[in-house]
Amino acid sequence: MISDIAAYLVPSWGPLRLLTSSFMLAAIATMVSAIGAMVLIPTLWKYLPTDRGRAHAVDSAASVGKPIAAGIIMIGIIVVAAFLFVPFDFRIYASMLLVLAASVLGYVDDTSGGLSELTLGLCDLLLAVLAAIIIFGFEPAKVWLPFTAEILTVPAWLHIPVAVGIIWFSINALNCSDGVDGLSGTLALISIAVLGLLFYMAIGHIEMSRYLLLPFDPDGYKWAIVCAITCGCLAGYLWYNVPPSSVMMGDAGSRPIGLLIGILVMVSGNPFLIVVCAGLILANGATGLFKVAMLRFFKLSLFSGIRFPLHDHVRKNFHWSNSQVLARFAMVHMAVTLTLLSILLKVR
Repeated sequence: MISDIAAYLVPSWGPLRLLTSSFMLAAIATMVSAIGAMVLIPTLWKYLPTDRGRAHAVDSAASVGKPIAAGIIMIGIIVVAAFLFVPFDFRIYASMLLVLAASVLGYVDDTSGGLSELTLGLCDLLLAVLAAIIIFGFEPAKVWLPFTAEILTVPAWLHIPVAVGIIWFSINALNCSDGVDGLSGTLALISIAVLGLLFYMAIGHIEMSRYLLLPFDPDGYKWAIVCAITCGCLAGYLWYNVPPSSVMMGDAGSRPIGLLIGILVMVSGNPFLIVVCAGLILANGATGLFKVAMLRFFKLSLFSGIRFPLHDHVRKNFHWSNSQVLARFAMVHMAVTLTLLSILLKVR
């Protein structure tokens, strides 16, 4: 919206052409969303519900009484900023509405004392299906895979179920990682920042995409702006969420941000990026989901000596503090993500 208005007014005042630059839009949007989060979250958290503690979680009593569901504020900022700073794109605007819907669902879960697993699972599945349809429609998709320069055309009957599965797991993996001050926000910020750089400097850059043998997406820069907005908002939130936290995003934040990560991965054209850019999020949260599913449906007991999420395992068995979990998980996540991404882009 802002870029369209600026382009119209440039003949009257030349400096407005800066607002037609995708880089400037991303930079300004990052600052606006970060400042918005830093101002609005402490202003509004007195209206948020308070945490009642998580059953079976390590040290859950420490969070009791703190404001939770700050994600509803964060997602509101992200959606408004996206509509303001991202040039019109149906897929992005529709995806933002889905992200908002996921936040509302999470807020209901935070305030109601917890929806049933079945209800949440089915709602997540519906969001994942809608997201996959918004991204691809029912048309074949161009997909690039690791270790091959060939760009494949995948029919809708195959890539839509794959997209639904990846998005569903992304929603729940980040939600399961939201158990240590600053952890889910930091891991998500790293993942989304890397995806944003990939969209801006590779997938959305015609010359670089040709050099790296990637399918060029002319809308890549728009998704990069979405990533910048989200990173700015997460940074503003983390100002109050690093140990010891004053507020938590709750399901109202972790579920929609997990949804957004899944959407970004599928838009990139490489479903394996969920492992590359969110590997530690999956290992920390989704592995526990896999363990529970195998036990419930197949009576198979896997990883019996490991407590999930992994952040609970290291706190209980290795006696790591919250600050140690945050710092060490963040360093591992960044190192693994950048290493795997380098291999993915160069070994083709």
